[in-house]
Amino acid sequence: MKSIPPKLRPFLAALFWLAVWQVVSLAVGQPILLASPVETLARLWALLGTADFWRSLLFTLGHILAGFALAALSGIALAMLAGRFPVVSELLSPLLAAMRSVPVASFVIAALIWIPSKRLSVLIAFVIVLPVLYAGTLDGIRQIDPKLREMARVFRMSRWNRLRTVDLPAALPSVASALSVSIGLAWKSGVAAEVIGIPGGSVGEKLYKAKVYLATPDLFAWTLAIVLVSAGCAKLLKLGLRWLSRTLERG
Repeated sequence: MKSIPPKLRPFLAALFWLAVWQVVSLAVGQPILLASPVETLARLWALLGTADFWRSLLFTLGHILAGFALAALSGIALAMLAGRFPVVSELLSPLLAAMRSVPVASFVIAALIWIPSKRLSVLIAFVIVLPVLYAGTLDGIRQIDPKLREMARVFRMSRWNRLRTVDLPAALPSVASALSVSIGLAWKSGVAAEVIGIPGGSVGEKLYKAKVYLATPDLFAWTLAIVLVSAGCAKLLKLGLRWLSRTLERG
């Protein structure tokens, strides 16, 4: 492995597990139980040519990203309040603990009483992501060196300059880590909510129908599409955070 360039190692590891998947699928010999990578890719390629695929994917993408964005804004804002006023942290602690521990299915069933199923993935992504973003941001705020803040007061820096040169650079690594973890959680929980609530025109509905009709290649193809889009969102988020970090470093 040492002779293999580092950039090639993830690719080769992926090929290894695809080969394992193919061998196991051939050994099972029943596509209804385990579709092969070839069958999955063929089915995904066929789905890519349909308008229904893109409508469903964009529907779920829009709703999950909306829930993620709302949770990010709310979590960061609440963490800033909690960092400034300890009573806010104490009041939010039991609520956020409940949000972290209650199963997604319980949230989904309760939410369906109050909201239409089409809005379900927005709410569930919000509920799952909010505690993670809040905890990550609050941890980052608490890591800010009090001496640097005191220095900023002594030099009478404006709030904007203090935020740009002291607070953000110190808190950003923790916030960035929370954001990177949360985007994957948003997709997992959002799609799971759609599978339970079955909103029309969603990816969750397609997964549910694939299960009902035992269309295993469809199930695997939609799952692969989710993984690829989720990974793409995570990559774009990582690039955005890297740009922000470099911008702050340049001042």
